[in-house]
Amino acid sequence: MPQEPPFTPGERVRPEVWLIVGLGNPGPRYVFTRHNLGFLVVAALAEEAGITLDRHSLEAQWGKGRLADTPVILAQPTTYMNLSGRAVVKLLHFFKILPSELVVVHDDLDVPPGRLKLARGGGAGGHKGVLSIQGALGTPDFYRVKLGIGRPPERWAAEDYVLAPFAAAEEEAMAELVDRGAQAVVTLITQGLAAAQNRFHGLSPSPPEPEETASPL
Repeated sequence: MPQEPPFTPGERVRPEVWLIVGLGNPGPRYVFTRHNLGFLVVAALAEEAGITLDRHSLEAQWGKGRLADTPVILAQPTTYMNLSGRAVVKLLHFFKILPSELVVVHDDLDVPPGRLKLARGGGAGGHKGVLSIQGALGTPDFYRVKLGIGRPPERWAAEDYVLAPFAAAEEEAMAELVDRGAQAVVTLITQGLAAAQNRFHGLSPSPPEPEETASPL
């Protein structure tokens, strides 16, 4: 497979179009797992804006439209999580979008459950999807909307925890988190990072403790 050319650092005064990528794993087995929160946020944005994710190319499922009158491409990579960078770099090159016009939405073990954290740049925190994107782009300089899932209970491996479906007691809190994540994306691309941080970095109700028995592995 030919390698995509590296990105030249740069930034437009105003992005012509934003690429919003939700991270997750493809297939019904992973739909309602913690690791697929990014997919769920993109699906919520698509439903809200009437954008159909019916394009299947560039190693992603994607669609074009507008969020709050802002042009966007919404995408879910069809690679597995650790290869997410392949899809992202293809989408950016195809649509001539800069990394500074990319928003990646993903779960985060280091953010408390039910909380949001928005940032530009920074380390991957061990998240394999983010690591893949940073490696493929050759830069960490893109926006991230992190959805907090917290650390797993004792004796529960992180790998099993992120791939586990939500317990019934968690579903309402996770649905609220997805909704707030979608709102945060819209605020970020329309009002900027500082405004989104000020609005969404506050406390939210703590979801119930996950059930340790819930694991698809």
